[in-house]
Amino acid sequence: MRITNNMLISNMMLNLSGNLSKTQKYMNQLATGKKISLPSDDPIVASKSLKLRTDVAEIQQYRRNTDDATSWMEITEATMGQINEVLQRLREITNQAANGTNTDDDLKKITAESKQLNEQLVHLANATYAGRYVFSGYKTDKALMDKDGNFNIDISNSEKIQFEVGIGDNIDVNVPGSDLFNNGTNGAAGSKGAFMTTIDQIISALDNNDKDALSNLLGDLDGTIDNLLRVRAGLGARMNRVDLTSDRLDDDNVNFTKLMSKNEDVDIAESIMNLMNEENVYRASLATGARVIQPSLVEFLR
Repeated sequence: MRITNNMLISNMMLNLSGNLSKTQKYMNQLATGKKISLPSDDPIVASKSLKLRTDVAEIQQYRRNTDDATSWMEITEATMGQINEVLQRLREITNQAANGTNTDDDLKKITAESKQLNEQLVHLANATYAGRYVFSGYKTDKALMDKDGNFNIDISNSEKIQFEVGIGDNIDVNVPGSDLFNNGTNGAAGSKGAFMTTIDQIISALDNNDKDALSNLLGDLDGTIDNLLRVRAGLGARMNRVDLTSDRLDDDNVNFTKLMSKNEDVDIAESIMNLMNEENVYRASLATGARVIQPSLVEFLR
């Protein structure tokens, strides 16, 4: 086979281009810090990278969900703590009014305070988180009670708002108004739940100075407080679960981020060494090419 000068030059340029491409590959790795720039550079690394990035994105979304769930539940817990304080104060003054040693002026003060406590309970029943009513079930845009303590909306114990905090892992973040204010039974709009009914009966007995009724109502009030404690205990257990889930998600985020880094990130020392090797090969190619392109016959005829 006859080797022409053009063939030598063409092969030389092809090899130079290949060596330069390898040099550019390692320069890109050092510039970006990543093993690949395009999926075609390494399909296996690219495929694993997409999967790991999806996993990390999911974990971060679940983490945001747990933060939102924690905030919602903390507002609910704080509100129920305030409700408990109001009920304990109401029990204290009810017990005081039932003992028969109060003057008329004392009874008027106790009655006035009980009415203020009633208004505070209605206010707490309509507590909100980020513009959403926390005790209104699915109807988070509507207040649970009107100013008289009647339900504004139909309430159901099944209206539990769930947040997804993991794959197939949902948790109830709200306390339905029916559970706290109606002993776990459903109620219709315009009706008054067992909770506020007991409060109204206490106020009515105070207005009438009915000591026997007040003594009997102390038992109902204790039942209301016990129900509140039951609901708080359930919420507390779910809050603990969210805390544990949040800690696990933090660990998962760290672990998956490490895996993603190992899969994608380049070994700087190795890339520098490879770049230097390719630069030496490229320089050698250039030196060899200078010998391939020899003077032509025309230059000898001058």
